[in-house]
Amino acid sequence: MRRIASEVQISARPEEVWAVLTDFERFHEWNPFLVGAAGRAEPGQRLSLRFRLPGSGREMVFKPTVLVSEAPRLLRWRGRLGVTGVFDGLHSFELTPREGGTHVVQAETFTGVLVPVTGSIIRQSEVGFRSLTDALKKRVEATAGS
Repeated sequence: MRRIASEVQISARPEEVWAVLTDFERFHEWNPFLVGAAGRAEPGQRLSLRFRLPGSGREMVFKPTVLVSEAPRLLRWRGRLGVTGVFDGLHSFELTPREGGTHVVQAETFTGVLVPVTGSIIRQSEVGFRSLTDALKKRVEATAGS
């Protein structure tokens, strides 16, 4: 098992952060890691997410299933490579109101037999997480209140 995470403080209400975070069709406008996305943030729905690994420019598409969508505080999905137990990722965004805005934690826990041999992909993903949370902050703060 391996867990990676990134967090950021955003000067906006959780509802404003949630609106940007779940507007998958616009990810290509601001998101340097998840460069393409489609679907709905509803439990049971399958998303189509295209991510670009930092440093390599390599892109991959995966189709996770939304497990939890509790606006405006928690979005969680699970993605798999092949069958359960090979390479699974449990991804979440947690939004917590704080004085002056919203604290966002993005995390993913990887499990499965391939985790020990996918270190470079996981390390690149961790860099991508930081770029995503930084870009989310910039996007939300630029559009908050409009």
